[in-house]
Amino acid sequence: MSEIKVASRYAKSLLDLALEEKALEEIKGDMQLFVNTLRANTELQAVVKNPIVPLGKKNNILKAIFGDKIHKVTAAFLKIVVDKGRAEIIYGTAKEFLNQYNQYKNIVTAKVVSAAPLNESARTEIINKVKAVTGGEVILKETVDADLIGGFILTVGDKQLDSSIASSLNRVKKEFSQKVIS
Repeated sequence: MSEIKVASRYAKSLLDLALEEKALEEIKGDMQLFVNTLRANTELQAVVKNPIVPLGKKNNILKAIFGDKIHKVTAAFLKIVVDKGRAEIIYGTAKEFLNQYNQYKNIVTAKVVSAAPLNESARTEIINKVKAVTGGEVILKETVDADLIGGFILTVGDKQLDSSIASSLNRVKKEFSQKVIS
């Protein structure tokens, strides 16, 4: 079974357990802390994934780092996954848990790439339009790319709206080159 499928199943189990224990927000915070910590520390990520490192040592490392900072359910979950010899999927499981949490809470992530930083009114307008279409809460991730010249590219899930000037110029250029050849 692929690592992604296994991570998804473990994440679903943890989400169900978090709901059952009425600790969804705390465990979501724990998973966010875990992802952020491993993302910032590639050495820790390598140790957790390394099959040569003994399981007991991995458990001790995770306990030393996260110890009292995480909910008892999260601590037990991490220990069980490590004890089953599946430590290599913990990071993927944590990321998948956050994705499933967002689906459960109807939170969508919208990515906008613009030629210049968005002002507050443009940001609010984009968020409101995405909310109107998706009916959910919106997390907006912004990136600036001067190569766009102007406009923006908005991506929500697998849908993309490209209203950049660079894209428009490329379309005009392509149409012009096709008409000249014809």
